[in-house]
Amino acid sequence: MSRRRHSDDSDAGQPHKRRRTSEPSEIEERLESLICRVGEKSNSSLESNLEGLAGVLEADLPNYKSKILRILCTVARLLPEKLTVYTTLVGLLNARNYNFGGEFVEAMIRQLKECLKVNMYNEAVHLVRFLSDLVNCHVIAAPSMVAMFENFVSVTQEEDVPQVRCDWYMFAFLSSLPWVGKELYEKKDAEMDRLLSQTESYLKRRQKIHVPMLQVWAADKPHPQEEYLDCLWSQIQKLKKDRWQERHILRPYLAFDSVLCEALQHNLPPFTPPPHTEDSVYPMPRVIFRMFDYTDDPEGPVMPGSHSVERFVIEENLHCIIKSHWKERKTCAAQLLSYPGNNKIPLNYHIVEVIFAELFQLPSPPHIEVMYTTLLIELCKLQPGSLPQVLAQATEMLYMRLDTMNTTCVDRFINWFSHHLSNFQFRWSWEDWSDCLTQDLEKPKPKFVREVLEKCMRLSYHQRIIDIVPASFSVLSPANPVCIYKYGDESNRSLPGYTVALCLTIAIKNKASNDEIFSILKDVPNPNQDDDDGEGFTFNPLKIEVFVQTLLHLAAKSFSHSFSALAKFHEVFKTLAESDEGKLHVLRVVYEVWKNHPQMIAVLVDKMIRTQIVDCAAVANWIFSSELAHDFTRFYIWEILHSTIRKMNKHVLKIHKELEETKARLARQHKRRDSDDDDDDDDRSTDREDGPLEEQIERLQEKVESAQSEQKNLFLVIFQRFIMLLTEHLVRCETGGIDVFTPWYKSCIERLQQIFLQHHQIIQQYMVTLENLLFTAELDHHILAVFQQFCALQA
Repeated sequence: MSRRRHSDDSDAGQPHKRRRTSEPSEIEERLESLICRVGEKSNSSLESNLEGLAGVLEADLPNYKSKILRILCTVARLLPEKLTVYTTLVGLLNARNYNFGGEFVEAMIRQLKECLKVNMYNEAVHLVRFLSDLVNCHVIAAPSMVAMFENFVSVTQEEDVPQVRCDWYMFAFLSSLPWVGKELYEKKDAEMDRLLSQTESYLKRRQKIHVPMLQVWAADKPHPQEEYLDCLWSQIQKLKKDRWQERHILRPYLAFDSVLCEALQHNLPPFTPPPHTEDSVYPMPRVIFRMFDYTDDPEGPVMPGSHSVERFVIEENLHCIIKSHWKERKTCAAQLLSYPGNNKIPLNYHIVEVIFAELFQLPSPPHIEVMYTTLLIELCKLQPGSLPQVLAQATEMLYMRLDTMNTTCVDRFINWFSHHLSNFQFRWSWEDWSDCLTQDLEKPKPKFVREVLEKCMRLSYHQRIIDIVPASFSVLSPANPVCIYKYGDESNRSLPGYTVALCLTIAIKNKASNDEIFSILKDVPNPNQDDDDGEGFTFNPLKIEVFVQTLLHLAAKSFSHSFSALAKFHEVFKTLAESDEGKLHVLRVVYEVWKNHPQMIAVLVDKMIRTQIVDCAAVANWIFSSELAHDFTRFYIWEILHSTIRKMNKHVLKIHKELEETKARLARQHKRRDSDDDDDDDDRSTDREDGPLEEQIERLQEKVESAQSEQKNLFLVIFQRFIMLLTEHLVRCETGGIDVFTPWYKSCIERLQQIFLQHHQIIQQYMVTLENLLFTAELDHHILAVFQQFCALQA
């Protein structure tokens, strides 16, 4: 296989060797392979490969022009890390075939418009950057590129458009300048000065209320956490001061300068940014993640400063490599480590910083969290002598800065670190973190270690975790995850319901039916006697307690046993938990039985929601109840709440999708009937055909409205409970003269932010309701600030 790949590369410069008898589809595949793989490691130099490939493509243009155009447009959008390789290739083709160059530029503009139309803004940035680099390859005339950027910057003058729209056009302009700034300044310095002046004016007046919500750390020491446009502007200003000289972008077109400078250039077709519509969804603002600087690697090559444009270029390219190869961790790791110019920069530090930047990105990482764990493991395998040390250094830095770290990012840090440890026999120098043992257990460091050990236990078993940590860490070690059955101890025989619990145990072991269980439970007295009806099955807390305690105890052996028990006695659960109080009490009893096994609580609550024993609102109310106050800041509680919200969101989406599909079926039926002009059927038969579908649509519309109402109610319950808890805390602190900013307050206010961020697309539908009912002007400014930051994200 590898031998064949080398022969493909070396063939690139010798088109006459290709078999002329090849089928068109084979030739197309070969062209795609050659284009996609140019720039990878090869026996030949990049320049000779490019020249050879340009010759192959030129020979095939008469027969395969549209295919070649399509492939080149696709790699421009999807392989931005090889941007200058492909711009050089297009430059060589333009020098040989002027008409092809013109068609390519037109195709790129069409693709750019299409990307903007369908909200593919990240890909659109790559296309703009590609077009700008074509100026360096003498394909596009510099004045027409400046004219396009003038149109981009003019978006900032539009009225009644969201700031994120202006931000995107500003970013597309500024982020292209490391590639083309020098060329544009040489040709059009006055126009460029005017554009940069307008940029500065816009950046000074734009609001940045959203920034605190997106920062990984609340403190700016040792590294400032800058808003992305502010950081890029500082980098561009420094680049301009350095006379647009940057030292990191690979520029293969310089080798072909004598050929390219003779080529005729094209003017870009006039490009007007498409107007803002209700369907436009722009990228959210970001905060630039900084973890390392030149002092962290004193022996290796110097790391570029945070405001040097080289830092921007390196990070952009590494992000692009991850985006292109994230589904194949081995390929992704190899591509990252073979990044060009890796001997001039501390590459391992850049890679680790970029991976953590993505993992901690708010509101959510670009890819699933587990991908980053597997990628770092793969990198450690490929560079066992250097990368693990950098990763350990990074982990130590993250631990030291836990006090100011955003709670959502702490969650991700816990997930990553525990998973990483499980792949390396849970080996870690725990003694180095013994400083956390002298702190209040609610402080971030001890909480972090406790949650990591809890997560490690999920990936191993209790005794193993006890064995791997020093005895001094016992206060933070997870409890033995055993079931607490209060009717199992004879000393508790005086408890109400004790004898019924014994009867239930025997009955369940003897495979009793639901009716027999109901019969036994009838003897349980109701502490709320007045509320009990003749049947004895309204809310009876003792009845629920005896049944749920006994059943969970008997099914405690595994998750599967517990699931089977829930399924077998589903009818009993549904009857006992018919009322809202009943549902809440079932959850309370689950917590009492399994308080030492958070994972069991999480999976049981999940199963109970799926089987409709409890509903989402009951889970939300339970999480904010006084019984759970002790565990309120624990990781698993929020895991349960977010899982509950996601289930509700999926439920609404599923019904909505059914409704849309049914409407589409009806529309297709109408279209078919309209097109069939010869059909002589009377109107009554068409009514008969439409009737069932129209009824189904009506039913589904009712279901969608009901589900959306339930969804809105869930968010109202959650936000209302947050407001109540935080308001009580603020009043208590104010009257007692205590500092508001306790560890509990930090955790709670950041969990409120987390709800907004993780479910922002859904919550935005209910903004007016939230503003009118809950987040009113009278609310304490500490709480209201979170809502205002959220509103600013898409403002």
